[in-house]
Amino acid sequence: MPTPKNPFTLFAIRMQAAGLPAIVIDNFRHYYEQLASGETGLIPESTIVPVSALPDAELFADDADLIAAGEAALPHTVIFKLNGGLGTSMGLTKAKSLLTVRNELTFLDIIARQAIRSGNPLVLMNSFNTRDDSLAALMRYDALQSTIPLDFLQHKVPKIVRSDLSPASYPDDDELAWNPPGHGDIYIALVTSGMLDTLLAADYRYAFVSNSDNLGAVMETAILGYFVANQLPFMMEAADRTESDKKGGHLAQRADGRLILRESAQCPDEDGAAFQNVTRHRYFNTNNLWIRLPALKALLDEKNNVLGLPMIRNAKTIDPRDPGSTPVYQIETAMGSAIGVFAGAGAVRVPRSRFAPVKTTDDLLAVRSDAYVLTADDRIALNPQRTAPPMIELDSDYYRLIDALEARFPFGPPSLVHCDSLRVDGDVRFGRNVTLTGSVHLKAEDEPLYIADNTTI
Repeated sequence: MPTPKNPFTLFAIRMQAAGLPAIVIDNFRHYYEQLASGETGLIPESTIVPVSALPDAELFADDADLIAAGEAALPHTVIFKLNGGLGTSMGLTKAKSLLTVRNELTFLDIIARQAIRSGNPLVLMNSFNTRDDSLAALMRYDALQSTIPLDFLQHKVPKIVRSDLSPASYPDDDELAWNPPGHGDIYIALVTSGMLDTLLAADYRYAFVSNSDNLGAVMETAILGYFVANQLPFMMEAADRTESDKKGGHLAQRADGRLILRESAQCPDEDGAAFQNVTRHRYFNTNNLWIRLPALKALLDEKNNVLGLPMIRNAKTIDPRDPGSTPVYQIETAMGSAIGVFAGAGAVRVPRSRFAPVKTTDDLLAVRSDAYVLTADDRIALNPQRTAPPMIELDSDYYRLIDALEARFPFGPPSLVHCDSLRVDGDVRFGRNVTLTGSVHLKAEDEPLYIADNTTI
């Protein structure tokens, strides 16, 4: 079979065969052509300047005008939750949002209760892997059922062989030849699913977007009011960076003053120290975003549904579990990077209470413990006795998977409300009513270490 003159043709054929819409193919073509022309997606430190200050959302609650604007906009606002993750890094084969957090409630249970309390439609962006189980879990909440569908689906895109930029293949498991295009796919998925038109037809004008594993991201009337009153097309919630956040995406400005988001994969190696300097780059992206839906529709129409979000080029192997498998590029985009695409986009500083994500079993142990509380408005928040989360580092050989974590904490987490840091090396198992205070380092040598019931360390 002759090789097509246009190297992208093979990708287009593969994507069409998988049933992907033309809009998705056009967007992937946009990034493939950048990659083929030598673009790296890197954002050098010399091209940006730090953001020195942001409007402080903690002050909005004292502004009666913002509260009134938020209350007026609330009936026209929808809640989006990114729910495509399986939690495979914790050994899960189902949506991470179906993990139990506390009081026998899962992430999704708490999210549903938050949406019912605020009275806003809840819409999940699912993947094919998370859709069925997640929708089944929501069926028990009659108050969520409405004319607005409960979900829409994210897409997938082909992996690219690094050596010749051809479509990757993996005969033993074709799914490994594809990757999620990052949560920046939300904007295109809203179009291909018909969700954007459905919401606009029902007079929904605003969307609050966040990750399903961040239970601190609740609807906040005053923040909505600020967004609406300032007629912003797009707004990011950013929080103060600490040393624990230094590897996450940070907010910056281009020379023309427009805000941008820079992820670690977009930072040149030589700029790593500046990227991780939390004094220089003070704010990180919480991935809590606000979108004016008519503005999104207008921008998509203007750009023929190719927003042109900054490309993230991730160098991986086709089988992430096999470092000897074919080296590939995964092309992704970040949802928050749309801040650099919308003219007049803004950002606000929010308190740490609006950012409590669970990415690892370390995070899950903290959130399940008394270092956090489930508030009356169904939000997972830092215990009022604390000013910062405990630093937790569990031995990945023994605690990385959820089953292994729960086997070593059979009676639940120890009390961590007065614990500054916990480091566990080796196989340590915990009894009932264990209390940890200050900085604790536990180490098991050649055999498991048992922490007895009612122990305080």
